[in-house]
Amino acid sequence: MGDKTRRHVREALATWQDPEAAEAHGRSLREVVPHAEQGVVSTAADRPSAVGFVRASNAGRHPDLVPLRVGRMVASPFAFFRGSAGLMAEDLAAGARTGVEGQICGDAHAANFGLFGTPEGRVVMDINDFDETTTGPWEWDLKRLATSLVLAGREGGVGEKACRDAAEDVVRSYRKTMKTLAEQPFLESWGALGDESVLHGARAHALIDDFEEAARKAGRNTSSRVVARWARPDQDARLRFVPDPPVLAAVPPDVADDVVAALPEYAESLRESRRNLLARYAVSDVAHRVVGTGSVGFRNYLVLLRGNGDEALVLQVKEAPGSAVAAALGHGPAKHEGKRIVHGARLVQAETDILLGWTTVRDRHYIVRQFRNRKGEIDATTLGAGHLDDYGRLSGALLARAHTRSMDPRVLDGYCGKDLDDAVAGYAVAYADRTEADHEDLAAAVRSGELPAEREED
Repeated sequence: MGDKTRRHVREALATWQDPEAAEAHGRSLREVVPHAEQGVVSTAADRPSAVGFVRASNAGRHPDLVPLRVGRMVASPFAFFRGSAGLMAEDLAAGARTGVEGQICGDAHAANFGLFGTPEGRVVMDINDFDETTTGPWEWDLKRLATSLVLAGREGGVGEKACRDAAEDVVRSYRKTMKTLAEQPFLESWGALGDESVLHGARAHALIDDFEEAARKAGRNTSSRVVARWARPDQDARLRFVPDPPVLAAVPPDVADDVVAALPEYAESLRESRRNLLARYAVSDVAHRVVGTGSVGFRNYLVLLRGNGDEALVLQVKEAPGSAVAAALGHGPAKHEGKRIVHGARLVQAETDILLGWTTVRDRHYIVRQFRNRKGEIDATTLGAGHLDDYGRLSGALLARAHTRSMDPRVLDGYCGKDLDDAVAGYAVAYADRTEADHEDLAAAVRSGELPAEREED
């Protein structure tokens, strides 16, 4: 714990704030930033074109994988949105904000909420991607999430009114959940989990079947299943990944050695008891795997470990570039970008992967986590109108719970009001329109041959 943290805790423990005073402070912020201002879409003064943004954000990525990244982003406006958090952050930075800040996801779109397993064997739903996490304005997460529901709905063929309704339900659920959490004892609100009970609290009953089906699939999504599908024993009976380029590729021996050599540093980032757990395994193979839209081109290794008998564990060693959202806020680079991501996840998630940590490989920062920890998803682009608004309510509730880990729910409850629902929903529709225009610019560049794009086979 650093001196700044010690001072903050010491000062906090010496004071007590009346709940009504905290709520009143939040309410007073409505005079500083009226709800209507949250509906205004601003534009960064030096906003790049979509093509310019993509080119700039390709820096540091493996050149051979850049066409694959462009191919994924050009697939749809929602896909472009998923890969352009930094572009939206620049626009958000030009807009109004209340000044209330805490640990934000930075990329809180609909596809970054997912299911995963807890150490106790439960399957919960929460934010599951923290590549862009930083200290920042809570409104940025809320606006990005609401916009993503509009884009996901449009991609799925949902009508425009229903898409807007889903965005409005995101905000309404966020607001109502924040009020509930503001009235709870701190320990109770802190321990709130994203399990099936959240569906009832958020009045997302139509999603129960979707949640249960996703949870069943997630329960089968384990390291053992990955190994059964992607690995085979070699002539010495040692398990090896079976290459399937470009998604899964072998790595040179020196790269594999460097990844394995970085694991002791990773172990030091874990709690002591978990270091002992990791030490019971032995490395069997290392491969490179291409991951999601925003991370295509960055280095991402899978480490296959053998455990007790036929037991297998697959760790993901994922490169951690700097946060574009942090840069838009004027924050400098983190001392270790992997540690930044892990810190954000541990602070925001109700339950984190017990093997989540960080390390350094060849002077690049990485996070390390279980590759398949009973992970699953509810794909918002496949939901009809009736389920899309339920997904909006569910994700809005989960975002509210996440924000209360680092921000006072009483202050946020004081600021939020019914007018905010309509304002942010209006913002979401307008920014979705802007994203579609950006996507078309990128698509035109691909059609003209200005940008090479590689499409994946279904």
